[in-house]
Amino acid sequence: MDAPPGPLAETTAPTAAGRAPGGRPWWREVPVLAAVALVLALLVRVLFVQAFAIPSGSMEPTLDPGDRVLVSRIAYRVGDVQRGDVVVFDGQGSFSDAPPAPVGALARVVRAAGSAVGLRPSEHDFVKRVVGLPGDRVACCGTDGRLTVNGVPLDEPYVLPGDSPSDVRFDVVVPPGRLWVMGDHRSDSADSRAHLGDPGGGTVPVERVVGRVVLRFWPLDRAGRLPDPTTSAAGASRGASE
Repeated sequence: MDAPPGPLAETTAPTAAGRAPGGRPWWREVPVLAAVALVLALLVRVLFVQAFAIPSGSMEPTLDPGDRVLVSRIAYRVGDVQRGDVVVFDGQGSFSDAPPAPVGALARVVRAAGSAVGLRPSEHDFVKRVVGLPGDRVACCGTDGRLTVNGVPLDEPYVLPGDSPSDVRFDVVVPPGRLWVMGDHRSDSADSRAHLGDPGGGTVPVERVVGRVVLRFWPLDRAGRLPDPTTSAAGASRGASE
């Protein structure tokens, strides 16, 4: 004799056409599902990864305008920033002096949702490559025309072909807790060199780094992990002020 059906059989019994389990019309579930999806997307953004759209050519040829990338928000919770890392950072107070404009709660949700999928880049977010770590002495240029880090010439295969390492001469010691960052398209990048006279001398606070760019997911024909460059200065000793 067959056993009577258990609770699972009752919950999967056929329902009236056009209605969700419990007798509610299916369309009433759509706002709830959309809200859950948005919350999950925001949680993933806050805890793990965030999508960004590349707005300019300052990082060519590594990243082109219109590329969509994923940024690991946990990369520097388990490790330190390294020379050569491509990072996204909040430039308020270093690259951007304008305070964020006040917005309403709904506008904040819409902006957060757009940023979570890389549709709306923030006006305060920048993407650059880390050249100097805290305590490093970064200078341009050596006798061979290359940047030097702690006196060691820097090999930079990621720089846009035809560009010089820098048309701006500088010699800086990166303060503790800050980074010296530059774009790969050196002749078209308003990076640390463009802010030498600003507070911080063009350097960016480490705590303002959102995360490390790990993956390009759009366009599909160029999708994949970013190359992990090695440089001749990777093993250079830190400066004395670290």
